[in-house]
Amino acid sequence: MAKRARRKRPRPGRGAARPARAGALVERADRFQTFAPGTLRLDEVDLSVRADPRRYEKRLLELQREVYGLQIKNYLDGRRTLFAFEGWDAAGKGGCIKRLTAPMDPRGFKVWPIAAPRDEEKRNHWLWRFWYRLPEKGEVAIFDRSWYGRVLVERVEGFASDDAWRRAYDEINAFEKMLTDDGVRLCKFWLHIDRKTQLQRFEDRETDLLKKYKLSSEDWRNRKKWSDYAEAVQDALDRTHRPDAPWIVVPANDKKHARLAVLETCARFLRP
Repeated sequence: MAKRARRKRPRPGRGAARPARAGALVERADRFQTFAPGTLRLDEVDLSVRADPRRYEKRLLELQREVYGLQIKNYLDGRRTLFAFEGWDAAGKGGCIKRLTAPMDPRGFKVWPIAAPRDEEKRNHWLWRFWYRLPEKGEVAIFDRSWYGRVLVERVEGFASDDAWRRAYDEINAFEKMLTDDGVRLCKFWLHIDRKTQLQRFEDRETDLLKKYKLSSEDWRNRKKWSDYAEAVQDALDRTHRPDAPWIVVPANDKKHARLAVLETCARFLRP
């Protein structure tokens, strides 16, 4: 009887990865993609743009009505949306959030002002305090400051160690990717102004009894480290600007332009 020829296993091609043996360690590819560094640049933002004052009020009302209708649909459809606001001190985050939420049904949104972590929050992983503020079904969650404090103020002021803030970029990307994979629509705003505009707004706040409470010694301290903060912001844009959770850099020297730009973007994200 003729012997059956043994079938030879094909050899892997040159450069092909060999299967790892049981118990070996293997590298896992990142589960998220980011845009190439330099896709968004602070030094390329046109801060001269202005809203047409003759059309501002009409356009604002149009956008607010659209946002209201979209928020109701978001609520009825059980979708979850998250808007995170970051920016320079006195860049106008509060004013944008106020115009965004003014027409909304309060049953369908929450605004979370984020300050320094409390003692309980410090005893947990640094992202823990954001988990229980995430939007439920039908909700829009709006963060006035966010988890990006880890790679901004905590980095610049030394509140986080070098190791902690350096690994935070991957932690943030993984955190946001978990949310978007689970159906959350996520958009992040950076409101950008120049130093001259910030100084003028600081001085205006000092003499305005209704706004003076917004100005603190920390604001003046942070201003002295403008270049350090600018570098930290650029690093955040370079490392966490992703298709599923993009950064929107808003020129905000003109507050009216910034408000319209924010509402237009939010309306786009809320559309089905």
